[in-house]
Formats: sequence, structure tokens, C-alpha cells
Amino acid sequence: MTTAPQPNPYQSPLLSLPGAVAGDGIDAGVAAHYGSLYGEQRTLAAGEGFVDLSHRDVLRVAGPDRLTWLHSLTTQFFEGLEPGRWVSALILSPQGHIEHAFTGVDDGEAFTAHTEPGRAAALIGFLERMKFMTRVEISDVSDQVAVAWRPAGKYDLVPREQLATYADAAGPAAGLWAFEALRIERGEPRFGIDTDDRTIPNEVGWLETGQPWAAVHLDKGCYRGQETVARVHNLGRPPRRLTLLHLDGSENRLPDQGADVVPASGGRAVGFVGSSARHHELGPIALGLLKRNVATDTPLVVAGMPASQEVIVDPEIGLHFRPAR
Repeated sequence: MTTAPQPNPYQSPLLSLPGAVAGDGIDAGVAAHYGSLYGEQRTLAAGEGFVDLSHRDVLRVAGPDRLTWLHSLTTQFFEGLEPGRWVSALILSPQGHIEHAFTGVDDGEAFTAHTEPGRAAALIGFLERMKFMTRVEISDVSDQVAVAWRPAGKYDLVPREQLATYADAAGPAAGLWAFEALRIERGEPRFGIDTDDRTIPNEVGWLETGQPWAAVHLDKGCYRGQETVARVHNLGRPPRRLTLLHLDGSENRLPDQGADVVPASGGRAVGFVGSSARHHELGPIALGLLKRNVATDTPLVVAGMPASQEVIVDPEIGLHFRPAR
């Protein structure tokens, strides 16, 4: 049985900011909001402010072989990665299922990456097993380095003891609920929340299509699980597709993560809900992973609430697209 990831134990000093309300579950340790959910969303949408993500795990891969080694293990093109360019990457099972996901940047001496809260130990364990004679050193630096996010998809790595100083310069602060609402709107999946143990990259829009979170480079050499990714990409018809769900707003609640999605006409579940949030313009929204053969105009029900679909991953070719609003 898979052990549930344990949240990062480090409480953010930014929880002392006025109006801060702490998150819960794996998002404990940072602020869910600072008293104005919709106002914080509008601030971020206007290109201002920052989000405290210091509850995320951080690891560092150093050594002269780090980039060629990561290139051979992951879905991303690491060879020749220039310092300062952020990339996302996945590690897949031999069957192409997503086992690990991370985002990071190289500084010329080491690659520093962040991953979901509680996920670093398993990721580091895998990487350690794959070192062999490679000249790399892997360490968990979550106690030293914190993550922050700014609009336009920019991440910052901040010395943990300097978070308060960073906040003074980067403010105003927006909470994780605002960050999540905008993430869901743009159709960006969250590993372990919008995915399950069977998810392949083609289902959730992680292929290279110009999105800033694209994690699968389609023109690189072999890596574990590549055969599945290439076959589905070339032949089309991934088993499932990530979908933006517009929820009925008449009830003051959101569905639980993992709740079944069923046709409004009745019958068996056709998928599950991952992330959900209240958006300042769209109202209650969620990401759902649905069977590919569910018609894109099929009315759905999620946790007793009617829901309509907005396609964000093409059901035929498995590529992410997001029409301009």
C-alpha cells in the first residue's frame, strides 16, 4: 500500500501577516488566504503580488553529470540546459504512468527543484537508486530553501530565513486559494491531486505544447515510459482527458478531491474530480479526469451538483489547448 505523503513540517513566517488563515491537509503551513479571496485573485491576474509556496518540498542535484543524468531519466530535455531557465519534468513507470513530477532551475553548479509537499523523500529515494557510477549528489534542502510564485508563471527560490524580507519586497501577498483558482482556470494539473496512479502525461496536457508547465519533450532520446507516451501521441486517443468543469453555483460547497463524476442521465462514474476552487469570474470550477469517450457536451453531476465541460485536453490527440477568453 502506498504511504500518503506527509506535509512539509515548516510553518511559514508569513502566517503572521494580517488576515492570514492557514491552509489544511498537505497545504498546511502556508496561508490559504489573507482575508480577500477574490481580491487576491484579481491582484494576481493583474500581474501583481506573490504566493507563498514554502510548504513545497525542495531538493538539489549537484555534480558534473547532473544534466545528462536527468536527461536520461526524465521526460524533459536537460542536456545543455542554460542556467536560469526553469523547466518541469516527470519520471514515469515503464508503462508510462506518472510517478514523480518536479519543477526547477539550474544555476551552473546544481539543479534545484521543488515538488509537492511530502513527495521529496520518494523522489530522492528513486534518484539515489539510479545513481550507479554517475557523478551526482542529491540532497533534500526543504529546511533551507522556500518556494514563492509570482504572476506569469515565475517561481522564486528564497532562503527560508529570508521569507519575510522577500514578502516585503514582492508584496502584496496572495493566498493559496487564489493561486489554485487561477491554476485550475488555465488547466494546469497538480500531481497527486488531478492525477492518479494510472495517469499518463498525454491525458493531462503535460506534453510540449507551449504551456509553461509542459514537462514532456517530444524530440529527445529514450527514457523510461517513452514508448507509451510516443505511441499515444502518434496514434491518438488517450484513455482519459483532463477537463475544466463548471459547477453549479447554487450550493455553497465544493466537491471533495476524488469525488466521482457521473452523467446527469445516470449510470456509472466516468471520472473523478481533482482540484476545485471558487474563481472570481467563473464561479465554482474544478478539474476532472474523464474517460475519453465521454462526449464533450455531456451534462455531468459532481457530488450532487450539475456540471458542464470546457475542453482543455483534446480527446483525440491528447494535447493541451486553451482558447483565449
